Amino acid sequence: MNNPSPAGLTAIYHTFGCKLNFAETSTVAARLAGRGIRRALRGETPDLIFINTCSVTELADKKCRQTIRSYNRRYPGAAIIVTGCYAQLKSAEAASLPGVAVVAGNDRKGEIDRFIDGFLASRLPVTEVIPAREMQSFTPSCSRGDRTRYFLKVQDGCDCWCTYCTIPAARGRSRSGTVEELVAQARQAAAEGGREIVITGVNIGDFGKRQPGLAPGAPRQTFLDLIRALDRVEGIERYRISSIEPDLLTDEIISFCASSRAFMPHFHIPLQCGSDTVLRLMRRRYDTALFRDKILRIKELMPDAFIGVDLIAGARGETPEEFARSRDFLESLPVTRLHIFPYSERPGTRALEIPYVVSQEEKHRRVAEMMALSDRKLEEFSRGFIGTVRPVLVEHSGKGKPMAGFTDNYLRVSLPGASPALDNLIVPVRLSEITLSPKGEAEFIGEILPDGSASSPRS
Repeated sequence: MNNPSPAGLTAIYHTFGCKLNFAETSTVAARLAGRGIRRALRGETPDLIFINTCSVTELADKKCRQTIRSYNRRYPGAAIIVTGCYAQLKSAEAASLPGVAVVAGNDRKGEIDRFIDGFLASRLPVTEVIPAREMQSFTPSCSRGDRTRYFLKVQDGCDCWCTYCTIPAARGRSRSGTVEELVAQARQAAAEGGREIVITGVNIGDFGKRQPGLAPGAPRQTFLDLIRALDRVEGIERYRISSIEPDLLTDEIISFCASSRAFMPHFHIPLQCGSDTVLRLMRRRYDTALFRDKILRIKELMPDAFIGVDLIAGARGETPEEFARSRDFLESLPVTRLHIFPYSERPGTRALEIPYVVSQEEKHRRVAEMMALSDRKLEEFSRGFIGTVRPVLVEHSGKGKPMAGFTDNYLRVSLPGASPALDNLIVPVRLSEITLSPKGEAEFIGEILPDGSASSPRS
């Protein structure tokens, strides 16, 4: 790479972890494209490799290290830029890996182009990481993902300090944009042809706790204020809330989503464990009674709602008896799908003080048991929609595959024979047969109704 300026360079982007990371990667890619850095074509040797990392588990750290080394072996002349939670928490380790030119902390992603300029000028590695407690800035962003939807970053950081979690140390304190800033981002997405926006953040229910862009003396804005304002943005026909803590999912938010113009019947709610004893050890801010109440409230107002649930299997303190309570609790709830993670020891967390330790073998057994429960719940939920008509946002699939899309309540639908001209349109689709993959994925075969060439309102 001999070019002293970024214009004309090519880049590869690789993202680990959460939807927030994917949103931020899209923003960085757009920013670098504005500087003349284009995405490398298939088979082309890149000049830059941007890796947005995750550190939610030790396995995540390992995958990040392996990926960095793999890219360096494959493209030894490329400059590797590492950011994200692994880069924030283990910056010296990241900087020591072969090929790494830039290490940027989580609040420095908006300055990646400047760090690249510095490296190009000096050929000296750059590390820009500040302690999480010093992070104060927030830059809202709304970037298009790989398909039709946009990701709107509304919040960052977390103040909860659950005993097993490193996110506050990696992302800093909770902070968010203003309603006005974020509505402007959504309007821009609509002007670009966006139909669907996924609202992302670390703890989005905490929206408004700290708002660097809010005028002094102005009243604090809430997440309910935000979604009410977003619902009024013309052109955006769908919003999805990526994840929201159960204690911050108020009845007012649920009621608004049920009656809103554009918020979909689709929720993702972290539980982590269905045992009150373990929830207390985790220092979660709710109990199973509150969680049950939220699930039943959603189903009362939105019977067709898809509800995903995060779960940690084998956390410290989760005895066989507490695991059984957790499984039975989830069995009793009308949730749709479980996202299950084996517990991972994280250095510096208070969970290490909890004496009961679950073996790796038992963790994997519990993951498999919960996965079987998840598969069954997803199948039961999905089969209830065979023969129904739902609105589907059509999108391109991979090369050689038919057009596909998701219903309002997040059921994936394959659309054989659908015209590419329907890309990014919402059409009424009759759901027919359903297939279930070994990985627990459900996909319908859909038939677009004759009047399906134009947008259709949510049913």
